Amino acid sequence: MRLFGTSGIRGLALTEITPDLACSVGMALGSIVSGSVAVGMDTRTTSPLLKDSLVSGLLSCGVDVYDVGMVPTPTLGFAIRSFKASAGVMITASHNPPEYNGIKVFDSEGCAYSDEHSIERIVEGGQFKKASWDAIGTYESVDVEDEYVDYLTNNLNLEKNKVVIDAGGGAASLVAPVVLGSLGCDVVAINCTPTGFFPRGLEPTRENLSLLVKTVADTGADLGVALDGDADRTSIVDEHGEYMTYDESLALIAGFMTQKGKRIVTTVDASLSLDAYLHSFDAEIYRTRIGDYAVAQEIKRVGATFGGEPSGTWIFPDKSLTPDGIYSSCMVLQMKDKLGSLHEAKKNVPKFTSLREKMSCPNEKKTYATQIAEYFLREMNPKEISNLDGVSAFFQDGFLNIRPSGTEPYMRIRAESEIHERAEYYLESGMTIVKRILEKEG
Repeated sequence: MRLFGTSGIRGLALTEITPDLACSVGMALGSIVSGSVAVGMDTRTTSPLLKDSLVSGLLSCGVDVYDVGMVPTPTLGFAIRSFKASAGVMITASHNPPEYNGIKVFDSEGCAYSDEHSIERIVEGGQFKKASWDAIGTYESVDVEDEYVDYLTNNLNLEKNKVVIDAGGGAASLVAPVVLGSLGCDVVAINCTPTGFFPRGLEPTRENLSLLVKTVADTGADLGVALDGDADRTSIVDEHGEYMTYDESLALIAGFMTQKGKRIVTTVDASLSLDAYLHSFDAEIYRTRIGDYAVAQEIKRVGATFGGEPSGTWIFPDKSLTPDGIYSSCMVLQMKDKLGSLHEAKKNVPKFTSLREKMSCPNEKKTYATQIAEYFLREMNPKEISNLDGVSAFFQDGFLNIRPSGTEPYMRIRAESEIHERAEYYLESGMTIVKRILEKEG
């Protein structure tokens, strides 16, 4: 049984991600860990019932539960460490649409859980270690928001900035404005009402942030910050009201972090502009599979000072191994205080054309599609093929990556080149390859 994708378990709420499944996952985790588990949820309408079902499963296997309620994912990571819990579980589908939900499991460090296969095996076999009536776990509802705010703002000094925060109606809607306000910022909050009915697309992309762009320009703000549904991703709008691409913001923050150490971790789909920009910083770049678990593990392996994905998912290991969009926002403000204008700073990031597409693909056909895609990519005579995540073909003037989505029924295609026409050619080639594979498979 395969439940976990790149970032936990996700699917359509109440049809794929059901209360029964949530209870089973809770019982499976409770059959593995000892001690306590911290549990949180995002703002989706289905999150409370899924959280309660999961908690029931944990308690029935004798595990004590700290219920931290509606919190961002990074706040759950903080709670895990604060309570010295053995693990943590977040009910969230992150940036997926509101009809989705999911279950993400974390270890005692607040890092994505590594033993997913054991949970899957126990759920499939139903071999749960149930506790007797007099040994069930204890339940405690706790509020950690104040401690989390203090944790983020401690020893962090910023200039007075005017910041527009757009939480998308997600889990950071209440706490993100408080954090930035505690740091002396003049905060303008938009889309910060956590109703579970989201006012914009939850993924903080250019297409979804027109209101943020307009508000930054209209108010003369120094910065605009957007977060996704569970606040582990960050997008930036500069002081001119211009959306910064993920590649631009990743390069700038990685360069800024080299002042603390030269080892930087990123993923296989990160832009080559990152390498070009960090060259002058004498940085060592380590690439790994896509997903915050892979990034966190590589950070620990090489002793990196920063790890980031080109999705706005950033990890600052001196603070936490849990991606934290709110803390990322604080670090961007600190970077702005040092660099001055982000609008000017981003001009130093080399420009590559980066194109992305996704094509529908049933989950059961993803492995086949990836294997056959390598055959077609080799026919394009690349200088190098990599199977680090999906399959990547590197050419003299760019690269093409085809990989199965770990969170949705799609194949993702990523193409890049310094030459716009070549990037378009690689993207079209990737889409043609996937189309041919799926049509032939039927």
